[in-house]
Amino acid sequence: MSDDTCENCDKRVPLFEVAADFIRRNISLGNLKPGLILQESALSERLDMSRATLKRALEIIEADGLIERFSGRGFIVSGDGAQPRREDLRQIELDHSSLTDSVGKPSWARVYDDVAFHITRCPIFGSYRILEAKIADEFGVSRTIVRDVLARLQERGLVQKSKTSRWMVERLTSRRIKDKYELRKILEVAALKSAKLPLQDLQKLVDQIQVLSEQERLADEQWSALDREFFETMVLTTPNKDLADCASSNRLALEACQAALFSLGLPPDKQSLQELQQVLELALSGSVSAATSMLSTHLTKVSARTIAQLKITAIIAPPSFPAYLQPYDQVELR
Repeated sequence: MSDDTCENCDKRVPLFEVAADFIRRNISLGNLKPGLILQESALSERLDMSRATLKRALEIIEADGLIERFSGRGFIVSGDGAQPRREDLRQIELDHSSLTDSVGKPSWARVYDDVAFHITRCPIFGSYRILEAKIADEFGVSRTIVRDVLARLQERGLVQKSKTSRWMVERLTSRRIKDKYELRKILEVAALKSAKLPLQDLQKLVDQIQVLSEQERLADEQWSALDREFFETMVLTTPNKDLADCASSNRLALEACQAALFSLGLPPDKQSLQELQQVLELALSGSVSAATSMLSTHLTKVSARTIAQLKITAIIAPPSFPAYLQPYDQVELR
C-alpha cells in the first residue's frame, strides 16, 4: 500500500517503503557495502525524511535479512565476516533513480498525499481514528500543518470529526454505498439532461471503450481514467455549476472505494464500460432521454456490483496501515 509515486506505475507507496526500496537497491548495487553502519539520523538527513520513517524502513530490510542490528548504534549491512565500519552516509555516492521528485521534500503537500492515500483505502475495512501526533512524528512536521491537512480532507468529505472532536474515518458500509449511488442517479441524470454535450468527444470515448473492451486485461488506471472522462464529458458539461459541484463531491467516497478494491487485486468492471458505451451511443443518436434512462440503469447495476465486491473484504485481513490510523469501534462514534 502506498505514499509517493513508484517508478513504474501510477500508484503511491508509503514513504517508509520508498526508503526501504532505496536502501535495498543501493545494497544490491554495492554502494552500501557489507559491514557499513547505517544510522537513522544520517539516512534521515540524506533522504530528508523523518527518523521514524527511516526506522520503519530499516526494520523492514532487517526482516529481509539484508541488514542486521549492530551492537553499537544502528544497523550494519549483512555479509559473511564483514567487520563494522563507519562512513559518512551523507557523502557516499548512492543511486537515486528509484526516487521521484516528490520524495525527500517535507511539506504539507507530501503529508496530504500520504494521509489521503491511506484514508481512502481503510474505510472498506472499518472505522479508524486519525492520530494527529502520530502524523506529526511520521513526517517531522508541526501539529498546525497536520490540522491543515485534515481540514482539507474534511472539506472533501473524506474524514469527519466525532462528537468528541476526534478525527475519524468512518466505515464505508453497503448502506452508505447504496445511498451514494441513489444520490448519483438524482444528480448525474439531472446534469446529463441539461449538459452541453461535445459530440466529437463522445465519439472518441466510444472508440476508446471499444479498444479497451478488446483487451484481455484492463489496467486499473485505464478503467479509472475512462470512467472519469465519461463523468467530465457527460455530467460536468452541465451549465449548472452547483449541480456539477454536488455531483463531483458525491463521487469522492465512491472513487476512493473503487481504488481500495483495485488495491486488493479485484479486476476492473468491463460490464460497466459496456453500459457507459450504450449511454454514449444513445446521446450521439440524439436521444438524451434514452441516454439518461440508461445512465440511471447503469448506476443501479454498478451499485449492486460494488456492494458485492465490498462483501469480499469481510473475509480479508486488513492491510497494515500507518500508525496514525487506529481501528476504532463503530459504537464509539455514536
